[in-house]
Amino acid sequence: MIRLTFLGAAGTVTGSKILVEHNGSRVLIDCGLFQGFKQLRELNWKPTPIDPSTLDAVVLTHAHIDHTGYLPLLVSQGYKGPIYATSATAALCAILLPDTAHLQQEEAEHANRGGWSKHRPAKPLYTVRDAEHAISLIRPVPFNEPLVVTDDIQVSFHSVGHILGAAMVRMQIDGKVIVFSGDIGRPVDPLLGPPEAPPACDAMVLESTYGARPHPTDDSEDELAEVVCRTVARGGVVVVPTFAVGRAQRVLLHLNRLLKAGKIPRVPVYLDSPLAARATGVFRKLAPRGVFDPGEIEEICDLPIIVESAEQSAKLSASTTPSIILAGSGMATGGRVVHHLRAFAPDPRNTVLFTGYQAGGTRGDRMLRGEASIKIFGEYVPVHCEVQSLDNLSAHADADELMAWLATAPTPPKKIWLNHGTPEACDAMRVRVRGALGLEAQVPMYGEVVDLL
Repeated sequence: MIRLTFLGAAGTVTGSKILVEHNGSRVLIDCGLFQGFKQLRELNWKPTPIDPSTLDAVVLTHAHIDHTGYLPLLVSQGYKGPIYATSATAALCAILLPDTAHLQQEEAEHANRGGWSKHRPAKPLYTVRDAEHAISLIRPVPFNEPLVVTDDIQVSFHSVGHILGAAMVRMQIDGKVIVFSGDIGRPVDPLLGPPEAPPACDAMVLESTYGARPHPTDDSEDELAEVVCRTVARGGVVVVPTFAVGRAQRVLLHLNRLLKAGKIPRVPVYLDSPLAARATGVFRKLAPRGVFDPGEIEEICDLPIIVESAEQSAKLSASTTPSIILAGSGMATGGRVVHHLRAFAPDPRNTVLFTGYQAGGTRGDRMLRGEASIKIFGEYVPVHCEVQSLDNLSAHADADELMAWLATAPTPPKKIWLNHGTPEACDAMRVRVRGALGLEAQVPMYGEVVDLL
């Protein structure tokens, strides 16, 4: 019997973790942090529902923190085995995990100095040292090559676009095949190209982040140009809360093309995220050369002014010159963008432009919902600036694209479990999968155990 236990991204979008068990073997697919609403974030502080020391291996679909950010905790709680990932995922984890730890330590220190945390003292989830320990266990694996994980479990990684290194995991157990989709990219992706078709399988765990809705059909470059032009015309600054991996590079691609075409004014473009700067370096090195002109890769990477130090970032927050500032984090939950929001959100000349999914309860979600003020470092900051969102820049396949991708499987899976989505998104995808493709689909909840095959 093959058993799956859904320990995250079940009934919600973040915290991806799936335990696979068979004949005594125990493998964890992804190991992410919960993000968004407080009740979800608090799950990160609770003891791991499984004993980490009993795991044989961890297998990662990609590097985003909601799929990898719990690794340092898992290791600090006793996990000592290998962590398998593609080469690009390994390279990105090497910069993402220490940065996440650093932000947590920084926020705890700030809370202790300011006295605005109810915890005495406030502590980070984990430290940079914990993150580095986790990184030491990561073992890079090439795409499309079989890997024996345990005596009875074999996996292989297959490209799905989304971000550098992202993969679906094909797992073979006792003659049966299970596919874990991870996050599926879009069929038209200017950075990475389309996802591979799913392999023939008996069962699939399929993401459904955008399972309830399609992406807008508007041209994202035209929308971006309009936002930049009207903000600069009123003497304002465009602040772009930016996911360091994938989204920052995608926005830089579009800005570069708009500047070359003369569609936006030539104002300074700042990349105020050491993490995004390092991720852009990984992109320069590992971006797939067959997707677009290699010369454009260099232009994208050379476009922004890199803001190195916290002191330089503080000076940027005090600037009144029209500019475009890309700064982490993408949901405005931490990082340097929080300081920029405190400085620029009260001024109606400025614009805060979100370019991706905003988990419920995050500052990004609250701003897009039109809240009049947001809490930053224990104080409420008024939001008088323009707030916009470019949903068409998402690196996630939407509902129609997920259905089209699923339909390309040479042999449809007998069973599908839908995760990594809100209850609304998962149920909408369940109805579509059953109605359009006639496939059995279920929506597991947190902690649910299913036996299959």
